[in-house]
Amino acid sequence: MPTPIYIIEEKKLRRNLALIAGVAAKADIEVILAFKAFALWKTFPIFKEYIRSTTASSLSEARLAYEAFGAPAHTYSPAYTDEEFDAIADCSSHLTFNSLSQYERFHKRAAGVSIGLRVNPEYSEVETLLYNPCAPGTRFGVTADKLPEQLPEDIRGFHCHCHCESGADVFERTLKHIEDNFARWFPQLEWINFGGGHLMTRKDYDVELLIRLMMGFHERYPWLKVILEPGSAFAWQTGPLVAHVVDIVEDKGIRTAILDVSFTCHMPDCLEMPYMPEVWVRGRGGTKVRGHEITTGTDISRTPAPPHPRTSDFVYRLGGNSCLSGDFMEYWQFDHELQVGEEVIFEDMIHYTTVKTNMFNGVRHPSIGMLHEDGKLEILREFDYTDYKNRMD
Repeated sequence: MPTPIYIIEEKKLRRNLALIAGVAAKADIEVILAFKAFALWKTFPIFKEYIRSTTASSLSEARLAYEAFGAPAHTYSPAYTDEEFDAIADCSSHLTFNSLSQYERFHKRAAGVSIGLRVNPEYSEVETLLYNPCAPGTRFGVTADKLPEQLPEDIRGFHCHCHCESGADVFERTLKHIEDNFARWFPQLEWINFGGGHLMTRKDYDVELLIRLMMGFHERYPWLKVILEPGSAFAWQTGPLVAHVVDIVEDKGIRTAILDVSFTCHMPDCLEMPYMPEVWVRGRGGTKVRGHEITTGTDISRTPAPPHPRTSDFVYRLGGNSCLSGDFMEYWQFDHELQVGEEVIFEDMIHYTTVKTNMFNGVRHPSIGMLHEDGKLEILREFDYTDYKNRMD
């Protein structure tokens, strides 16, 4: 097995797909895949057994939907351009505009496409501002006070995205704000897209509540087709990133296990969110040991020399292999002294990772593999020097 490597597990992927397809059937809604979270097109034959459509936010994603998934995309972009718009429209079944000005500029060039408008209910419970689409000053969507009472006749739907890996209880509260702000326009529409962030495959997600909410919505607005477009829900807990310890360094009492992967290149949400995955170490004897995150109560991870929470002799930062000073994740406690060559496994590293990786510093990019239900590992993609060189061409 080439390492480092992302491994998507077919059994877990099918588990998620079956759950999502079941929710869609019971709630009488359409659930589609958002490429911004997952776009491994070699898995699309599996997806097509469960869903019919995908959502795109760029020309490249729209082409991927049309050419690789085999169906036109539900497309939304904050900013369409003259150079790309016609090609995007050709690859789309639904096309949502971010603003009234973008609508005025382009809508006549979208003949045959179901046109929507993104709206902003000015309510979101996403706490991390970097991911909050309704934060003050947002560049996303039109607020109710800016909409005309009579919508342009070719606007067929509203798109509203307010969530990030949220529960059905959050959607219940958000839905009230959406209806309070925009229900008076619903009789003029044919569909409504409630966006992504509905993490229905998480263990504690209340699937039955989501179904009840959707059935109640249908009773109030039976003419509206409902669409959800989660990304994380499809690939949630479907596989790890496998790496190795390549060195141990120490400074000011802080020990860092340097790995053959990078957080800034291969796991950016660990720095941006910050997202803390489960971490396991498999020693040379084969034993798999879970690491335990140590919280210090304050965000000290980016300071030059933070105090070391030495609760035991086996506490380490996990350091990436790029030259970025902040390419590390802290602190993790293990039950033994880490050794060069030990395998480090980062769980749940398929969604919002493979789509966001980069080749900064030219560090080795992890391979991508699929563990099939019969136990065989198929290597879907390996990266080498030519991939880095061609990006600089």
